[in-house]
Amino acid sequence: MTRVLVVDDERPALEDLGRLLETSPSVDDVVLAGGAAEALRLLTEGQFDVVFMDVRMPDIDGLELGKALKRFAEPPALVFVSAYEDGAVSVFEHGLQPLDFLMKPVSRARIEQALERVQAGDLERRGRPGGQRTAGPGQTAGREDSSEIIPVEHQRGGATRLLERSTVLYVEAEGDYVRIHADSGRFLVRTALSDIEQRWAPHGFVRVHRSYVANLRRAVEIRPKLGGAVTIVMADGSEVPVARRQVADLRRRLRM
Repeated sequence: MTRVLVVDDERPALEDLGRLLETSPSVDDVVLAGGAAEALRLLTEGQFDVVFMDVRMPDIDGLELGKALKRFAEPPALVFVSAYEDGAVSVFEHGLQPLDFLMKPVSRARIEQALERVQAGDLERRGRPGGQRTAGPGQTAGREDSSEIIPVEHQRGGATRLLERSTVLYVEAEGDYVRIHADSGRFLVRTALSDIEQRWAPHGFVRVHRSYVANLRRAVEIRPKLGGAVTIVMADGSEVPVARRQVADLRRRLRM
């Protein structure tokens, strides 16, 4: 059985495609997303076997979303949908390799052909050594967040920015939000610092202060301060305070 995510900014087209997929005997679950930003949030919260997505969308289009999904540790299969014949050319010019490309309006027969390709590809992958799919984000306790892409709201114009987690220097608590400090700027995200601490721990992020989680892979110096306190100097020269009770643990982590 197949779990499907459908992405389209046009609500009628989104719902029509969702209904076609829901009536397929090979589909177990269909989730709808009204744009790429919502799709990225859903993909970081749960595992999908395939994403059916429109090519042309405002803010983040299907091509950008496809590139982002390729960076996932276990990317879903991609099926692009478009009302324009040149959409297929754009997809392949950008180096994306979808399992199928469907023209709107999409027929039931083409939906079933695409799903057959998804299932054939999944069976082939499962037959390889070590090819068994693991649980998706948020599906089992203690599972690390596999996504390398973090969708954040840009400060100008309400656009959504796609950040690679490796570019994040540190995260700072700010009320009900956190402020992500990255190479490309600072971004406010509505989540708890404890959630960032837990989900990003496998990727080198450590809670060094009640208000800070630091990416130790981007640290360049541990700088002592008066009274036994220290700060972590990050790659951009910024400093992150370390709580005194965390200093010994930090030094052990860094093997100092």
